[in-house]
Amino acid sequence: PAFRLKFSDGQQKQENQISAMRACIQQGVDVIALPPVVEDGWDAVLQEAKDANIPVIIVDRSVSADKSMYVSHIGSDMVLEGRKSGEEMNKLLPEGGNVLEISGTTGSGAATGRAQGFRETLNANITILDSQTGNFNPTEAKPVAEAFLKKYAGEIDGFFIHNDGMAEAVVEALKAAGVKPGEIKIVSVDGTRGGFQMMIDGWVQADVECNPLLGPQVMEMALKLMNGEKIEAEVLTNETVYYPDNAAELLPTRKY
Repeated sequence: PAFRLKFSDGQQKQENQISAMRACIQQGVDVIALPPVVEDGWDAVLQEAKDANIPVIIVDRSVSADKSMYVSHIGSDMVLEGRKSGEEMNKLLPEGGNVLEISGTTGSGAATGRAQGFRETLNANITILDSQTGNFNPTEAKPVAEAFLKKYAGEIDGFFIHNDGMAEAVVEALKAAGVKPGEIKIVSVDGTRGGFQMMIDGWVQADVECNPLLGPQVMEMALKLMNGEKIEAEVLTNETVYYPDNAAELLPTRKY
């Protein structure tokens, strides 16, 4: 089937995403796929799409709007990713210890869910010394890590980092501080090629997958909507946890 895909880059800004959605509504597109940069503040524009009878698929991160405002969410269970991360930290620090958290963009479904799930499963003998946002951005995460290493020198047993890009920045800070691979346990989220390399190099002990390859699923759902077929209101992506022992073997197969 021939169909046209119109793409707008929101540059990580909600106002750009909202104006792009309004442009789509004015053009009378058939389906809108929205990967929301934050959870709140979508009610008005989702209502406009609904009034125009344009189905909206929420992709990847979640929104706080009522489920009747959009047709489906395709993406990860961010709370589950956080729970898996907590379980991994428990295994790495069976005697307990102190961990630091570098979280994603404040207010995003990913950061909120991962933080919540992590706290739900973390053993009582593990203390979260501090938590700061690195905004899912390595450039912003590095000074946060450097400040943590100065402030909590000698007290840090682990890092929980909300994505692999920021973990790479933390590893740079650890190297500069003279920390050896594995001295501080790191649990990261994503499962990128960079994450796999950090496992091979001994820096990251567990990488909780967040699968970004959602395009095919979104396209399939858009076609079903156009053909008037029934769709699921919640579609989860398949995700696992990766470890250093088979990271070298799996690295060549990683697509992101």
